[in-house]
Amino acid sequence: MYSLLLAVTEKDLNQIVKPLLDVLGVLVPVLLGVVGSLGAVWCIVLGVRYAKADDPQEHEKAKNGLKHAIVGFVLIFVLLIAVQIAVSIFTNWYRTYDYPVL
Repeated sequence: MYSLLLAVTEKDLNQIVKPLLDVLGVLVPVLLGVVGSLGAVWCIVLGVRYAKADDPQEHEKAKNGLKHAIVGFVLIFVLLIAVQIAVSIFTNWYRTYDYPVL
């Protein structure tokens, strides 16, 4: 049976992790802004539909749509914030990683 020793040097890890952290560091705040603005506009549109609904069936449909939109956008925000927290934890681990001595 063959054994395989995987040794990762600091240079190798820097080449892999640094670009990933750079992209996530730029992408997550931009996505939070885009999702926030789209969520606000969509909730306003659904709120206007809710207010203008004359038929009780349309009223209930608009109410459910607004409720689902709010839940969806809250879920997206929570996930994006979780990604941001995970990136900070990963960055901390990456900076304090103890490289094996070969």
